Amino acid sequence: MGEAIIGGLVAADAYAPDSITVAEPSAARRETLQASHRVRVVADGRDALPADIVLLAVKPQVMDLVVRSLSDALTPGTLVVSIAAGITCARLESLVPAGTAVVRVMPNTPALVRQGMAVVSGGKETTAEQVEAVREMFAAIGEAIVLDERYQDAATAISGCGPAYVAIFIDALARAGVRQGLTRDVAQALAVQTLRGTVELLEKTGQHPEQLVDGVASPGGSTIAAVEQLEAGGFRSAISAAVEAAVKRSKELGS
Repeated sequence: MGEAIIGGLVAADAYAPDSITVAEPSAARRETLQASHRVRVVADGRDALPADIVLLAVKPQVMDLVVRSLSDALTPGTLVVSIAAGITCARLESLVPAGTAVVRVMPNTPALVRQGMAVVSGGKETTAEQVEAVREMFAAIGEAIVLDERYQDAATAISGCGPAYVAIFIDALARAGVRQGLTRDVAQALAVQTLRGTVELLEKTGQHPEQLVDGVASPGGSTIAAVEQLEAGGFRSAISAAVEAAVKRSKELGS
């Protein structure tokens, strides 16, 4: 996810590559990041400080350790941004010097192709201007909205985890096409373009998804037969259960 953000910001010309310093403990990864994105790289996070903005792109399980290692090197006015699932602003604020502005963001991997979706929430020490600055940063690599932090776990389950759900659906649709005799490349091309076109159709027409279903499902036709099978197989309830599981896990990571 960190590399997706770096690649998106550089591709969008939102930040000059030499204004971004990446702390990466793996030497091989440092070489790859520098070669791919022309950013500065260091092995230790402390060597990337001071900085105007510190973006924490680490797993929730190691967040406390990472932030504590950086805390005394943070200078007044530094804006700390976290993209770790479940980690609240309050928890981060307890780990950094008093008065440090903290912003929590849940982005997603389509940021790498500048089609990301990010949800931004500010902590108690953060100004509206700082929250907007972070929103603009992520808007350079897709769409970004500001929400109250209490909605972050739900947003994580929808847009943060969502690319995985979509990829599973595309793979299932393509595999079904292969089962019916199509080659894999043709079946996947059909599935991907159908998804892309459907999304654009919904956006441009403003239709409710159910209206689109009704428009495609002619009486006694192939679509309604397929939709009945999806409903019988618990398609909607499986998605709902998946989102619920993701929300639960996000809350667990935060605690």
